[in-house]
Amino acid sequence: PGEGRALHATRLVNIHEKCPPSGIKGGMLAVVRGMYEYFHYMQDNFDDKGWGCAYRSLMTIISWYRMQHYTSVNVPAHLEIQTRLVNECAQPADLINSKRWIGALDVSMFLEVSLGVTCRIVNFSSGAELASKGRELLHHFETQGTPVMMGGGELAYTLLGVHFDDKTGDIRFLILDPHYTGRDDQGEIISKKWCGWHTADKFVKTAFYNLCFPLCPERI
Repeated sequence: PGEGRALHATRLVNIHEKCPPSGIKGGMLAVVRGMYEYFHYMQDNFDDKGWGCAYRSLMTIISWYRMQHYTSVNVPAHLEIQTRLVNECAQPADLINSKRWIGALDVSMFLEVSLGVTCRIVNFSSGAELASKGRELLHHFETQGTPVMMGGGELAYTLLGVHFDDKTGDIRFLILDPHYTGRDDQGEIISKKWCGWHTADKFVKTAFYNLCFPLCPERI
């Protein structure tokens, strides 16, 4: 499809269900509730390698709201995201048709204007601090169940769950990685851990991280 049109290609759904266990015995486990589609680099014959990871994470989040029937809004292409951020969120006009990154705050603003969804933005001073927030991250998946966009160290990921042992402090993060550039081959994605459980070593210890926690609308 063209950049200005909605994205209609068939995509992998709930690929995390095929992942091997996290490796933590016992502890508390909470993951995304409901269904979502996996968006990543290079889909739709559109080359966003090196800059489009947060856009793809946003697309995955919007697919979750669609698949839970909270919205009928189509998943937007990059150009629509950029255009609405400029026209409705006071972003600079030269964002349009650029290869400029967007961050957690942009994702939050776009969800607000396009879906009416409220998000909570939480800042972490480092990847190391992120590893100490198991209880807070668990609480999100237990109470909201939405995918989380996380950005830091020049990379964005989609967080789908947490496994946390409060006795030992051991933690694993269920990451859906938008940097994958291959075809939608489930075996390849799982075996190479483009979707999989990771330790905090996945994150840059010294980088500042912003997480965008989309809130679940009240059911009517």
